[in-house]
Amino acid sequence: MSVAAEPLQLPFEKPNVLDLAPLYEVLRREAPVTPVTTPAGDPAWLVTRFNDVRELLSDKRLGRSHPEPDKASRISYAAVQDGPTGDFETEEADHARMRRLLTPAFSAKRMGLLSDYMRGLVEGYVDRLIAEHETAPDGVVDLHAGLAFPLPVAVICRLLGVPEADGEHFRSLSERMSSYTGEDAHAARAEFGRYMVGLTDGKRAQPGEDVISDLVRAQTADADFDYDEMVRLCVGLLFAGHETTVNRIGLGTLFLMTRPEQWRQLTADPSGRVNATVEEIMRLGAPGDLGLLRYAHTDLDVGDVTIHRGDAVILSINAANRDTTVYSDAETFDPDRPERAHLGFGHGSHFCIGASLARTELRVVFETLARRLPNLRLAKELDELEVRPTITGGVTELPVTW
Repeated sequence: MSVAAEPLQLPFEKPNVLDLAPLYEVLRREAPVTPVTTPAGDPAWLVTRFNDVRELLSDKRLGRSHPEPDKASRISYAAVQDGPTGDFETEEADHARMRRLLTPAFSAKRMGLLSDYMRGLVEGYVDRLIAEHETAPDGVVDLHAGLAFPLPVAVICRLLGVPEADGEHFRSLSERMSSYTGEDAHAARAEFGRYMVGLTDGKRAQPGEDVISDLVRAQTADADFDYDEMVRLCVGLLFAGHETTVNRIGLGTLFLMTRPEQWRQLTADPSGRVNATVEEIMRLGAPGDLGLLRYAHTDLDVGDVTIHRGDAVILSINAANRDTTVYSDAETFDPDRPERAHLGFGHGSHFCIGASLARTELRVVFETLARRLPNLRLAKELDELEVRPTITGGVTELPVTW
């Protein structure tokens, strides 16, 4: 296999939901920075080597904003991670303010409260799956619908301060905003904005210990912090906290179910092995088939390639986390591997602010499943599972039995 002379079309065809397209390995070796065409039909550079991706994640010459937004390449027609965001002139200062605003949301106190809440949720979801299993004619239940999909949005709603009664509405908006179908995705984004404006008005009267209340207080103190920026922050939290976690619960389950020895080891010592298991899920289970979108704020050289100001750059976390020059047996799911570092939460100043929450959520899920359902197994073959039509991918169902 060799790299084509013309730009390659994203996404690349992959053998199944867990494995990457073989082309990524070729690109890492022969063309680690290569021109591609995005699903939206625009040009971009794809970066696939671990060291390059890690360095560019913290390189201030790249950003989410674009010097001429109307001319920017787009990665998809979804309403999140589709094109440039933010103000080119103030992006760095805006990002620093965003981190400052969100820091209280991920304090030890709030994480402690959320941890207790999510443990109760997971135990309840498993109770319902067990009851459903007992009455199902074939003993098959859907772990996606019963746990992987509802849990992350329930947690992110609690973090944001969204009423539990609105959880179903939030799940629908999150799914629609990340869909590849552009018109409905952007309609959902507008609907989300209207909902958030109404919710913040209520928080002004009755603030609480939640993100939206924090942002309302920030708006009171800073006239430059407007509704558009607040909605953008909340969309980012909803997307990162719901869509990507749904994906990782699903992929993590599939990794373990298709590797019985790893599942047996986890069930033999759930609390002792869950941390390493989650880190390996984070390494191999990066959401989606594309990568993180950035734009060059100035000309820069990456290897022997010059990326020009305004060019779109796609940083492939998936490819980087399977770089054979960094990881031994890079494609193997091995929680005991000596190489612990990965880029599943990003790197540098853009390291995921919610990493501790995501880790806790995944640890609770897989520790509980291993403890309560040690005989869990897939009820369908891997290649029979349908992939979700969103930019994060994953599966539409997880039929399991025990």
